[in-house]
Amino acid sequence: MSDASASRDDGSGPATLRIDKWLWHARFFKTRSLAARQVSEGKVRVNSTRISKPARSVGPGDVLTFPQGNAIRVVRILALGIRRGPASEAQALYEDLSPPETQPAQRPLGEGGPRPTKKQRRRLVNSRPDPLD
Repeated sequence: MSDASASRDDGSGPATLRIDKWLWHARFFKTRSLAARQVSEGKVRVNSTRISKPARSVGPGDVLTFPQGNAIRVVRILALGIRRGPASEAQALYEDLSPPETQPAQRPLGEGGPRPTKKQRRRLVNSRPDPLD
């Protein structure tokens, strides 16, 4: 019997799960193939150890570090889950330990909202010095 198929004593499901499958269940990746590719490329760490095999078993208490978009995610596994359910169910599988993202500096809202109005844009363009002078 392998680690991934070992059941807990209480019969509530497996004690460990493949990392690619867990990342997919927790909805960090749209497909299991994408999760497996990230692991294969060595972009995922389990408890600070870089791994490269999608079949690596993980369980509750393990800490995962991986890139997602432009951010680095750090999560602690709380549960394994038995299916890829809705987002609310997926969020119960982990605790997010990622540092809060720094928001890029946003300019104040003008009359036209976050984007300048056509009139504001013309005024801005006309007030700039000509770079060819």
